[in-house]
Amino acid sequence: MTAIKHALQRDIFTPNDERLLSIVNVCKAGKKKKNCFLCATVTTERPVQVNVVKVKKSDKGDFYKRQIAWALRDLAVVDAKDAIKENPEFDLHFEKIYKWVASSTAEKNAFISCIWKLNQRYLRKKIDFVNVSSQLLEESVPSGENQSVTGGDEEAVDEYQELNAREEQDIEIMMEGCEYAISNAEAFAEKLSRELQVLDGANIQSIMASEKQVNILMKLLDEALKEVDQIELKLSSYEEMLQSVKEQMDQISESNHLIHLSNTNNVKLLSEIEFLVNHMDLAKGHIKALQEGDLASSRGIEACTNAADALLQCMNVALHPGHDMLHAVKQQQQRFSDLREQFARRLASHLNNVFVQQGHDQSSTLAQHSIELTLPNHHPFHRDLLRYAKLMEWLKSTDYGKYEGLTKNYMDYLSRLYEREIKDFFEVAKIKMTGTTKESKKFATLPRKESAVKQETESLHGSSGKLTGSTSSLNKLSVQSSGSRRSQSSSLLDMGNMSASDLDVADRTKFDKIFEQVLSELEPLCLAEQDFISKFFKLQQHQNIPGTMTEAEELDGGISSRQYNPGLLQSISSEKDMIRQMMIKIFRCIEPELNNLIALGDKIDSFNSLYMLVKMSHHVWTAQNVDPASFLSTTLGNVLVTVKRNFDKCISNQIRQMEEVKISKKSKVGILPFVAEFEEFAGLAESIFKNAERRGDLDKAYIKLIRGVFVNVEKVANESQKTPRDVVMMENFHHIFATLSRLKISCLEAEKKEAKQKYTDHLQSYVIYSLGQPLEKLNHFFEGVEARVAQGIREEEVSYQLAFNKQELRKVIKEYPGKEVKKGLDNLYKKVDKHLCEEENLLQVVWHSMQDEFIRQYKHFEGLIARCYPGSGVTMEFTIQDILDYCSSIAQSH
Repeated sequence: MTAIKHALQRDIFTPNDERLLSIVNVCKAGKKKKNCFLCATVTTERPVQVNVVKVKKSDKGDFYKRQIAWALRDLAVVDAKDAIKENPEFDLHFEKIYKWVASSTAEKNAFISCIWKLNQRYLRKKIDFVNVSSQLLEESVPSGENQSVTGGDEEAVDEYQELNAREEQDIEIMMEGCEYAISNAEAFAEKLSRELQVLDGANIQSIMASEKQVNILMKLLDEALKEVDQIELKLSSYEEMLQSVKEQMDQISESNHLIHLSNTNNVKLLSEIEFLVNHMDLAKGHIKALQEGDLASSRGIEACTNAADALLQCMNVALHPGHDMLHAVKQQQQRFSDLREQFARRLASHLNNVFVQQGHDQSSTLAQHSIELTLPNHHPFHRDLLRYAKLMEWLKSTDYGKYEGLTKNYMDYLSRLYEREIKDFFEVAKIKMTGTTKESKKFATLPRKESAVKQETESLHGSSGKLTGSTSSLNKLSVQSSGSRRSQSSSLLDMGNMSASDLDVADRTKFDKIFEQVLSELEPLCLAEQDFISKFFKLQQHQNIPGTMTEAEELDGGISSRQYNPGLLQSISSEKDMIRQMMIKIFRCIEPELNNLIALGDKIDSFNSLYMLVKMSHHVWTAQNVDPASFLSTTLGNVLVTVKRNFDKCISNQIRQMEEVKISKKSKVGILPFVAEFEEFAGLAESIFKNAERRGDLDKAYIKLIRGVFVNVEKVANESQKTPRDVVMMENFHHIFATLSRLKISCLEAEKKEAKQKYTDHLQSYVIYSLGQPLEKLNHFFEGVEARVAQGIREEEVSYQLAFNKQELRKVIKEYPGKEVKKGLDNLYKKVDKHLCEEENLLQVVWHSMQDEFIRQYKHFEGLIARCYPGSGVTMEFTIQDILDYCSSIAQSH
């Protein structure tokens, strides 16, 4: 065992700066016998750490390896199994129980004894030694003094101690001094023994010499012990004397603790009372203001507002736990509730009276505003009511039922007031719009429409110029077909001093101004009312909360389909939606009135839809920039849908009128009415839509109209009997091309090129067709020559054909002398002049083209004569210069 211990110390513990104190050969209980060693070790460095290490022999070699280590401080119980009988089994309780069987009982007892000593010396920890013989533990403690604690018997624990470096150095020096130390160990040992005996003798003589000093020292120690005994007696007497003082001090301390506790409780009680008094005491002035304050004056309103805020603070104070169980607190809360109920009732009654009075006051100004196209100003009313805004906020937070009742009453009173004002306002607008129509009744027609006007005899009723009745008293217009626009315009010019175009411009400009003024009056009215509702009723306008209205409701064309639900305000979760619902209720008549006004404008002149589309689009764009979900934005958006439908209807009507155009069979066609009307429409639209937001709608309308114009021009040209088809196409497409070139409409560039191409093609076709008549026989002769050549006959052999010999050629040429040619050209000029209209002024253009085409034919005939009749000497009776002179003289003569 000593050899194993030495090997373990050298190979395992020395490299880790540890000393091996005890070792036991063990195996685990109940399992296959695999032996290992449990080692008790201490570190050589301070602070000293005591460990129990498990060492096991390696499977790969004949050496030992460290497997696991436990700190001795983690050891809780050492169980030796049996304190009387010899038993090699024992348990060590660390974080779990380890059961071991030692190779012998002696090794087990030696190991447990070492553990006990190490615990006493280094740890002084409560380790339970169970089933361990008391004799085994007592052997480790010598009687008298606890030597295990002093640290002087480490050698007793350890049978073997390794030499340190200094001891090794001393032994080497000693062995160097003796030459035979290595060769003769026995002689060296005897020498060392003799030297040791000499040293022992010296030590004994030194001790005997110092016996006298030892005796003196012992005597001094005895005297010191006597003094210590006397001091202990005095301390015992002092302790008895101070015992009574300690009891008194304990009583005083307990009394002081009770006094401190009482003071603490008093301070806390005072703090709670001060809290209740400071936070739940309402000043008498505030109570008086709530009960009797004047809600009509600014000073009274301010006093009531301050009192209401103070009351709200008192009611909303955060009470500490248990306060609500105090009788005084309950009484004060009940008093506050009564004050709140009383003041809320008084405030609601006063504001209801103010709403009613406002309706009466505004009604008195309706007669004045009904004459002018202006809406009454509600700013003074809003300014007076905004003084109550803080009180409304207080009412909203304290009594929502009365707040909601006030909201409904306000909507009821104001909706009736605004309905009267807005209907009268729109009546004035309609009268001003139809003023031009009434003055021009004598024309029996409306500008811009192929219709006649009938005026129904509905007059305005009432007194003092005040408009009454819910239905419009405006003239109802009925339209009947009455011929083409050109004949109507001529009759208008004959019947009045003002031209039709001037009348159109005046009427449309007046309508545009009136419509703009209507929108300009409505927009600030709605915005001001919405801003007032937000401030007065304390509703947030700009919350990003999804609306409660469905998409179908948003796209609905009229408010009439959205019936107001009295219980809707309770179900609306968003304040923004609440504002919109209030605005819908208050201004429920705006959208129907706007639709009626739009219908009237469209009835007066369908082109008014262009003005309305631009104006309405601009106002919708402005309203959406402010708040896309506001009442004004939604309402104007719905009305804009109606305007857009009227605009589309206007375009469709124009296309339908194009398709229904009938031309006279007895007169030449000229520029078709719908072509002239497109020019007028395009010019008007370009002036109206300049810098407009909805230019895209106009571009789409242009495409539809121009395609309709192209199709119907060709249709009329095919149906024309008096005027050749090519002339109708040429003149009208030239007019269209000129119009598009002048207006420079970007979306119609392709149509402009197409119109130019059609004009050029039909001009060429008309010229070629017309020139076949002046030299008809000559044309037929040379057509026959070209036909023979096409059949394969050589050109120089054509003259041998009986029907196309030189004599036949001379005969045909003689029929067209210069005089006859000039006569034929003159007749052609007259026929072209009859075909063409004066409006387009294309006669000289066509005549110049005919001249060029005639010269081209002349050169072609001469070339055929030169190739088919070479050397015949046959020539035309006239020259190219003669043709130029003929054409010039004919043009000048006409």
